Amino acid sequence: MSVQHVEDLWQAKASCRGPQAAVFFPPAHFERKDDREAREARAKSICAACPVRRPCLDYALRIREPHGIWGGLNETERRPMTGR
Repeated sequence: MSVQHVEDLWQAKASCRGPQAAVFFPPAHFERKDDREAREARAKSICAACPVRRPCLDYALRIREPHGIWGGLNETERRPMTGR
């Protein structure tokens, strides 16, 4: 098993897997601010109880993921952590 594969095994244990996955990313259509805040709050509540929250956040920071909720943080909250 490669090192990369072992590092990504956390994804199989992520609480965001399944039908609720859509709340972690913005919709294709315009999203009002209050709708975005509600969607992100729901996603973050799922992250709060996730057993692999830290590996998820580390992954998003490592690849500089520009969209969505990863490890309980949105793109704006992650940006200072990447030095951008």
